[in-house]
Amino acid sequence: QVRLVESGGGLVQTGGSLRLSCTASGLTFSRYVMGWFRQAPGKEREFVAAINWSGGSTYYVDSVKGRFTISLDNAKTTVYLQMNRLKPEDTAVYYCAVQVPRSGTFSWTGRYDYWGQGTQVTVSS
Repeated sequence: QVRLVESGGGLVQTGGSLRLSCTASGLTFSRYVMGWFRQAPGKEREFVAAINWSGGSTYYVDSVKGRFTISLDNAKTTVYLQMNRLKPEDTAVYYCAVQVPRSGTFSWTGRYDYWGQGTQVTVSS
């Protein structure tokens, strides 16, 4: 019954900003990782950023470091992706996802267990 619902996508010009949100429901585990992935037309899905259950640790793909910021709300049920200085190459469908640690461990870019429906981000040149 885990459900992830994304919002905040849209069309912006190069250099603009967008803030994506993903609200999770039905979470029954205390430790998890919430992340963002993206997939551009004709390309494979790519990891973007992730944050752990406490909000105290984050990880980003090199191409978005310094431009994107991932965060959690106080209830730890909504993950945000603040995207600044957007570039045309950021154009993609963005998905949020949740990873549940197995055997007491997790991998930032490893297998994720639950996925949202995706939200379109388009950056015009």
